[in-house]
Amino acid sequence: MLESSFLNSHSPSGYSACVSEYSLPQYGASLDVPHVPLAERGGSIFAGLLRRLRRERRRRNVGRAYDMALEIARIIPNAYEILDVGCGNGFIAQHLAGLLGSYVLGIDVDGHPEAPVNFRHYNGRHFPAADQSFEAVLFCYVLHHAQDIDAILSELKRVLKADGLVVVYEDIPATGWDRFLCSVHNRQWRGRTGQCTFRGEAEWRDTFQAAGFEIVQQRSLSRWRNFAHPVRRQLFLLRQNATESN
Repeated sequence: MLESSFLNSHSPSGYSACVSEYSLPQYGASLDVPHVPLAERGGSIFAGLLRRLRRERRRRNVGRAYDMALEIARIIPNAYEILDVGCGNGFIAQHLAGLLGSYVLGIDVDGHPEAPVNFRHYNGRHFPAADQSFEAVLFCYVLHHAQDIDAILSELKRVLKADGLVVVYEDIPATGWDRFLCSVHNRQWRGRTGQCTFRGEAEWRDTFQAAGFEIVQQRSLSRWRNFAHPVRRQLFLLRQNATESN
């Protein structure tokens, strides 16, 4: 009978562990662990935290955009050609296209959206769209960035179809706290889009009506929709007057 190489006559059980003497370091010997400088390890931890913060920020942006898109979809359920002016990261346009099955075009003066949406660069003066080509137009916290509000509303009338609808979200600085936050927002953005102009509720109503728009609906929104910018907000739903669309 062949004697197994695993048998060990010196072991009480007759067997020895299947480990050679070279598998483990000798007693007292140090393991060969590569040395990573403390600064490098700190840098890796910091980079990991930054990646996590970016993911969390993106998740919040996507979730907030979905809530707004859902609200807009309920307001304009039959709009199939929609223009999102100042689309930013593009998540509202992306969600809205999915919810309504609509064609949504995003335009912006700054960069390119993160979301995979139809996008055209906007020069700040003329909307890159044909006359009477959209059934609905969105301005989601955008109009306070306008350097020439009359020119923007003129372009709006040009691209909007007859009986088209306009959805406007705006910050309304009603209190000292609101005005402080709006001034902070202005300092953050004026280098990129120019000086911000925040208007009160009555001033926005006068502006829209003077431009030939009927205010179909208006309602206040919770300032706590965005914990990072808790100011008073308004939602306006506009329709171009029949005499203006002819």
